[in-house]
Amino acid sequence: MAKRVFGERFFFVSFFFTYPMADTTTSADTGTVQEPLDLVRLSLDERIYVKLRGDRELRGVLHAYDGHLNMVLGNVEETITIVDIDEESMQQVIRTVQRTFDMLFVRGDGVILVSPPSRA
Repeated sequence: MAKRVFGERFFFVSFFFTYPMADTTTSADTGTVQEPLDLVRLSLDERIYVKLRGDRELRGVLHAYDGHLNMVLGNVEETITIVDIDEESMQQVIRTVQRTFDMLFVRGDGVILVSPPSRA
């Protein structure tokens, strides 16, 4: 009996999930929040706050986003918090670096939190 040898093969399978609709109105029609991304949708063309991995924070106008939370922001202010150890005193030294961008693409896998900025 001969052995069959198969080379490495990769199979990609797509699964499509459908959800029954309770009624014909959608959250886009009513302006309500029924799913998590609806809150992001309501923030389009509004100023938002985004917390990222690596102690980074962004504040800017949300122009576009997708289901992965990739975002395009305009008029962006980035704040980076850096924690250093002072070698002499062994104390933590916290400093912040701020940068601005006219337009910025944010990759969704680094996003921790999306919120309208506090108005305090």
